[in-house]
Amino acid sequence: MEHITLLLGIVIVTALVFDFTNGFHDTANAMATTISTGALKPKTAVAMSAVLNLVGAFLSVEVAKTISGGLINEEGIRTEVIFAALVGAILWNLLTWLLGLPSSSSHALFGGLIGAAVMSAGWSSVNGSTVVTKVLLPAVAAPIVAGLAAMLATRLTYRISDRAGQKATAKGYRAGQIASAGLVSLAHGTNDAQKTMGIITLALVTGGVIAPGSNPPTWVIVSAGTAIALGTYLGGWRIIRTMGKGLTDLAPQQGFAAQTSAATAILASSHIGFSLSTTQVCSGAVMGSGLGRKGGVVRWSTATRMFVAWGLTLPAAGLAGAAAEFLTKQGTWGIVLTGALLVAGAGAIWTLSRRQPVTIDNVNDAAEPAGVVTTAMAAVTPPPAGPVTGDLSGDLKTTIPSPDAEPTRPATV
Repeated sequence: MEHITLLLGIVIVTALVFDFTNGFHDTANAMATTISTGALKPKTAVAMSAVLNLVGAFLSVEVAKTISGGLINEEGIRTEVIFAALVGAILWNLLTWLLGLPSSSSHALFGGLIGAAVMSAGWSSVNGSTVVTKVLLPAVAAPIVAGLAAMLATRLTYRISDRAGQKATAKGYRAGQIASAGLVSLAHGTNDAQKTMGIITLALVTGGVIAPGSNPPTWVIVSAGTAIALGTYLGGWRIIRTMGKGLTDLAPQQGFAAQTSAATAILASSHIGFSLSTTQVCSGAVMGSGLGRKGGVVRWSTATRMFVAWGLTLPAAGLAGAAAEFLTKQGTWGIVLTGALLVAGAGAIWTLSRRQPVTIDNVNDAAEPAGVVTTAMAAVTPPPAGPVTGDLSGDLKTTIPSPDAEPTRPATV
């Protein structure tokens, strides 16, 4: 085995930086609903999520093997290609974080990797069947399945609540929401942390350090799990606010249903090696829970922007990865310039984010006012059934005329 070169070391560090951005970009997947409903305080929520992300990284390596040995052909791929792919993925992650859009870190990584590989070795370097079956099809099916499951689960939970009394069950649903949020965090670790493991393993293969088809070494699993846990603890408050308050208004019953549905879909996909987007699954579940509640609505203006970001992620990250690979092919100066552009771009995005910061103190503020469609739907949709509070008899008497009362006649002059 060869020793790790300087370039390979830079690629490994860059991969861990991507893993860190993946952590704070995707914290919202597990904890946005828990924070928005008040089931957990923000700092407690992200700390719990960070620990469970780290634990989840050790549970499976199936997704890592899909990326390291299935997405692209390892033969002929240089280490610089991995570096270029990570540059494209990181920049797209930071841009969507700045905009508060819960886009897919997974698809950013896949797009960057595909774009860089095509620029380096042509379209034959990409395994098209793997891309279709384990990336594109899950991207379409997973949020729909999770959304439908969350919608049905929400209706079921409200039916149970109505029979047992909503006040009596609210505390239990908050506890269930905390447990289901922990399950989503664990699932996130088994899926997203493995993507960085797969990238580092692929880089080690291209550098001749390990043999093709090898499982990720233990130190790779530990470092990737630690990086995503640290990023998660930092808290991506912008995307947490969009997911928790921007898509719909959630009650504990809805949060429990959404998180349970999302965790089930993510864990099932991790088991069979589907590298799906946890962001898309959790977003679909949140929208499904919003539609499942009687009187609940989805803010379609926010959802539309999110859908656009989903559609742009693969091609945009792919173009960025291809551009970065074009520079790295020029030699040492191109690699240095690519790294400098990454640092400059990250610094510019961070500076822009400070103009309107989203922090732990304002994360539960409304993300944006309701749009025209949402307002119209709320006006014609009946509110959720519940007990009538207060004495409304006075108001009813003043607004509803007695059947025996004569209609008021206009005065005559």
